[in-house]
Amino acid sequence: MGRRGRSRGTMLLAGFLGVIAAVPSAPASPSGSTGVTSTVLAHGVSEKRLKLKAKGTADVIVRTITIDPGGSTGWHYHEGQLLIVVTAGTLTRTFEDCSVEITPAGSAFVEAAGVEHRHIGRNLGTEPVVLHATYVLPKGSPLAVDTEAPSCAGE
Repeated sequence: MGRRGRSRGTMLLAGFLGVIAAVPSAPASPSGSTGVTSTVLAHGVSEKRLKLKAKGTADVIVRTITIDPGGSTGWHYHEGQLLIVVTAGTLTRTFEDCSVEITPAGSAFVEAAGVEHRHIGRNLGTEPVVLHATYVLPKGSPLAVDTEAPSCAGE
């Protein structure tokens, strides 16, 4: 689909990402506003281009997730994309192909959708890992789907 054919949801998500990128320099509220308060829940920097998509009606859910030292998420995948900001600790993710990605506090990334993007998140550090996750899921989808570890993981 061409640029002019994008759904309104895609444009709204693109605008949302623009707002996230502008948080550190944005004023607390527009000039002249009254009775408005706001709280920055998380701020992270992505070294890569962020792109979120939704096909059809989407549930958008925001959660804080804490992984204790030595803890893990278990192997799982998501039916939609997630925008993640790591606000404390260091998250270690192992993917379908057994590659590993280490993401420290202050970082942001998009987690891909589908069983081919199954992964496990671990806290191999000594302090809790805290994530702020924005889920963009097909309406009615579970937050995560449990799955088996890939054969290369040896689990």
